[in-house]
Amino acid sequence: MKHSNFGIIAAFFATVVICFPFPIEAAGKKTSPSPDASSSADADASPATAAVPGGKVRAAPFKGIIAAVDDKAKTFTIAGKETSHSLKITDKTIITRGGQPATMKDVVSNEEVRGSYYKMPDGSMEAKIVKLGPLTEAEKEAREARRVKREEKKASISPTASATPSVSPST
Repeated sequence: MKHSNFGIIAAFFATVVICFPFPIEAAGKKTSPSPDASSSADADASPATAAVPGGKVRAAPFKGIIAAVDDKAKTFTIAGKETSHSLKITDKTIITRGGQPATMKDVVSNEEVRGSYYKMPDGSMEAKIVKLGPLTEAEKEAREARRVKREEKKASISPTASATPSVSPST
């Protein structure tokens, strides 16, 4: 009896081991292009689609004070409390100062900066939007409008939650 159970279990595991790699390999071939195609596609792809095959990468926000600028490499560094971050400016980067278009020459040390960047597969950060200087009046108004809308939404949710009658035993 012990030998027949052992044979059945061994046959089951052998079947699983033999069949298991085939679906994974087939699925891998369907989702990933050949190495030659991926290397040429990554060169022309935008930063949003280059990082993830699905192209669902979002730009991450940043803000701070510019610590250093390298005009030759087209990079600037934002000094943080613990670490500093170096961002690269490309031809696709949108640079503005006070709501007006600006250039790499306008990026200088000891200036407020904010914007968004893409984290590239090699670990570098590529700037998408760079806004130089303090917030403009339009940005302040938009921020205030979002804050008011958020508070109204919270206020509308709170009364409806408290308006539901609670069940209390009456004697």
